[in-house]
Amino acid sequence: MRQFAASSPPVPPQPWPAGAAPPAAARWLESGFLRVAEQLALDEALLEEAHAGRLTVPVVRTWVAAEPTVVVGSSSRIDDEVDRGACGRAGARIVRRPSGGLTVVLGPGCVMWSVVAPLPPESSLPIDRLHAALLDPLAAALVAAGRPVVRRGSSDLAVCDPGGERKVSGNALRVRRGAVLYHGTLLDDFDLALVSRLLRHPPREPDYRAGRDHASFLANLALGRAALDAAVRRAFAARELHTDWLTDQVAGLVRDRYESSAWTERTG
Repeated sequence: MRQFAASSPPVPPQPWPAGAAPPAAARWLESGFLRVAEQLALDEALLEEAHAGRLTVPVVRTWVAAEPTVVVGSSSRIDDEVDRGACGRAGARIVRRPSGGLTVVLGPGCVMWSVVAPLPPESSLPIDRLHAALLDPLAAALVAAGRPVVRRGSSDLAVCDPGGERKVSGNALRVRRGAVLYHGTLLDDFDLALVSRLLRHPPREPDYRAGRDHASFLANLALGRAALDAAVRRAFAARELHTDWLTDQVAGLVRDRYESSAWTERTG
């Protein structure tokens, strides 16, 4: 069984000060090409490793779906957020992730980013502090890359365009004792019209959306994959490169959950 291998001795977990990014000794994980179900399973497998105390430094990674895929939140009601008929016509599969939040559409031109990090066992950080700790450094890195990005709502990143603030990143988290999974989208060169075709207007929205439809609310960063990877690595000081990942755990989660209709069709 391949495990997530460290090239140096484990670093003890460090507490997060208010508003700070995770500890500096992060690892950058490249897992190669995986299907969306496998990518979601890998996020959960890494979270379980951190929860169990076997992952003691943050793991940071990015990936891109090879084809259009609709990813619903862990408690989303599919028919409230997704047009199933449109998904069928577009050949877009519907899958469910382990974190909360509303539905997103993935595919070429949409970069997914993930951070799995240990938390001190005795800590109980408020959710708003976790959002700030993960999104503030990423927003700063994207600003340094040349885009006027700001944090908006509870877990969005938006660009300040002349026509107003438009969303470029939606994010979600799952917290377990001693660990957090934070992941989300970075729209870069995505077919934004596809979102309008596959998704209904969301059942809830941040104030800054102001009722706008998908087409007028979303925007692309137009930075390119290499620049986005560099920004994510810079935001979380992910310097060590690793390629080993939890293949057996991922295979089990895909079989039992992420390719199971019972998991995908559940309503909460």
